[in-house]
Amino acid sequence: MTVTAPARLYEAIDPYGYESLLSAAERAVLGRLREVLERDVKPLVNDYWDRAEFPHAIRGPLEALDLMAPPELGAAPSALYRGFRMLELARTDVSVAVFYGAQATLFRNSILLGGSPGQVAELDAGVRGWAIKGVFALTEPDHGSDVARGLATTARRDGDGWVISGAKRWIGGAEYADLITVVARDEADGEVKAFLVDRHAPGVTVEQIPRKMALRIVNNGHITLDGVRVPETRRLQRVNSFRDVNRLLRSMRADVSWLATGAQAGAYEAAVRYTLGREQFGRPIAGYQLVQDKLATMLGNLTASLGMAVRLSQLEDAGGYSDADAALAKGWIARHTRETVALAREVCGGNGITLDTDVARFFADAEAIYTFEGTNEINQLVVGRAITGLSAFVR
Repeated sequence: MTVTAPARLYEAIDPYGYESLLSAAERAVLGRLREVLERDVKPLVNDYWDRAEFPHAIRGPLEALDLMAPPELGAAPSALYRGFRMLELARTDVSVAVFYGAQATLFRNSILLGGSPGQVAELDAGVRGWAIKGVFALTEPDHGSDVARGLATTARRDGDGWVISGAKRWIGGAEYADLITVVARDEADGEVKAFLVDRHAPGVTVEQIPRKMALRIVNNGHITLDGVRVPETRRLQRVNSFRDVNRLLRSMRADVSWLATGAQAGAYEAAVRYTLGREQFGRPIAGYQLVQDKLATMLGNLTASLGMAVRLSQLEDAGGYSDADAALAKGWIARHTRETVALAREVCGGNGITLDTDVARFFADAEAIYTFEGTNEINQLVVGRAITGLSAFVR
């Protein structure tokens, strides 16, 4: 097969040339993704973000790309490709990246890393091809950072199945899922288990969370589980403790590192575009020293973030990385994303608070990135524990 790859797909946002680590086939797949995003997705996002609605018209073009298992790359593409895939999605819109990641990373990895070989063989092809749509549900209304010890959703063994009761919150895309990976505590042994729950099973209710300032395109759901019956065959066989859940979270934090990097890329590109086109005092504002200082700071943040994200993916491709590795990258990149998007808003002046410059979306969405998949404080404590050998977590 002849592969035509863009010579420098990320030239504007990658001065150190990290994309050269991608193969020609990987760059060709990412080039096709960019074409679809520019043609079918980007023209819609501002209007749908403003209305807080999901643009279902983008699903078909994105699903048809077969990005989880492109023919050129096989069923298990490299972590580096998956990272750049997330960056490409997020530089267009963070909500679109979260929608895709909910299926491709959160839900799929819950099966790949938590399911038995038989469950993976049964379900993964359908997940890759979007015939089976799903989400991952861990966070609860009253438990986020303390969910390891405070998990309130319960699972009770009943004959050849389980009965699950509780609630989950902030579950992106739950309304449109076929299956929900629900993390619950076994009443018998107190250990954490994971179950594939039919979205339309009796006792499952999904309500949309309204009035959000970030991720407005994403349909975040509040899920109520009232005596929901699940067969043992739908219990993920390799999740038997919160340590097993942490294996899933480790990969999710790495994905969010790339998501945050992509948000910086989108904000930076929008800021450069605006400052070159906006004239004050007879010339583009990009020609003024203070504006250039801000643009240089943004590119520095983005380049450092990209380097950290790339190295994390390289470690995964080489055999894995630690919780502290993932926490360090997610925490550091998310913090600097806040600065980058704030500077993008700043150089756009008053126009930066409108959707027309694009930066307002990234500015608001950075707040969600900063919080989910581990708050800054939790990630700092994970790294601090690795540095000192002492846990500072409240017990």
